Amino acid sequence: MKIVFLGLEKDKKSIFEGSFGDAEVSFFEEKLDENSVVLAKDADVVSVFIDSTVDKNIIDALPNLKFITTRSTGFDHIDYEYAKSKGIQVSNVPVYGSETVAEFTFALLLSLSRKIREANFALKENRNYSTPPDAQGFDLEKKTIGVVGTGKIGKNVIRIARGFNMNVLAYDLFPDMNFAGENNFAYKNLEEVLSQSDIVTLHAPYTKENHHLINKENISLFKKGAYLINTARGELVETEALEKALKDGSIAGAGLDVLEGEKVYKKGDNIPMLEWPNVLMTPHVAFNTREAEARILQTTVENIQKFISDSPINLVN
Repeated sequence: MKIVFLGLEKDKKSIFEGSFGDAEVSFFEEKLDENSVVLAKDADVVSVFIDSTVDKNIIDALPNLKFITTRSTGFDHIDYEYAKSKGIQVSNVPVYGSETVAEFTFALLLSLSRKIREANFALKENRNYSTPPDAQGFDLEKKTIGVVGTGKIGKNVIRIARGFNMNVLAYDLFPDMNFAGENNFAYKNLEEVLSQSDIVTLHAPYTKENHHLINKENISLFKKGAYLINTARGELVETEALEKALKDGSIAGAGLDVLEGEKVYKKGDNIPMLEWPNVLMTPHVAFNTREAEARILQTTVENIQKFISDSPINLVN
């Protein structure tokens, strides 16, 4: 059996070496795409990250492929339905950063609400401890946060929000009424959550059905002066609609760890909203802690080991 890891830093190789018996294991820093697919040409198993593309063309170029494991929770970079039609199983890492991403959500929110970036920049520029005029923020206490998606990450966001004494509204296709009762919040429909929240934070998985979940039709429902946080998937938000709302002031600001089409951006590209003063943007790093990475790598080892032993786990197709 041949196992190929792509998009893997050199210092992570030792975690996987010796974990798969007599299998032939190869490691490459290149992400998987049409330019690098030759590196995995004989692979039975490939392990990738979210920056790889595993579409129909890639799958067809790997005739021996039997198993794809992504070192992430999201798997929209894989055509898992086509893989299934070819008898190829796909697994992910379903739980590794539910606390990690929730914490980062509040890192973005607190940076926006307390103008931390502006205060830090002013101090660096002026070398003066006087309070800059644009650094007055707002309290989170008693503000209403709308949580869109109440899976493991969304639930942790709600727990943190309750710690800040925030009011919570939530939207989910499959509401957890027991959890709502235990944590004293209400489920509403999406329109109600958008119109009644001071902050809207997205924690829904990306699917074809919720492409542009936030769009030009419903973004007008946001309370004037509200904020949007997205640490889920960029494609949940219609970029053009968000840009317009930020420009005309109907939304006060946004904290974005993900961006629609982020995979296509290269060094030096003009990234929408990056320089806007009311947008705080990070490059898809909400997952990135030592602890979360360790959980990702360990689960990936287990995914491959279980596949080899004909008892696959964490399958998405």
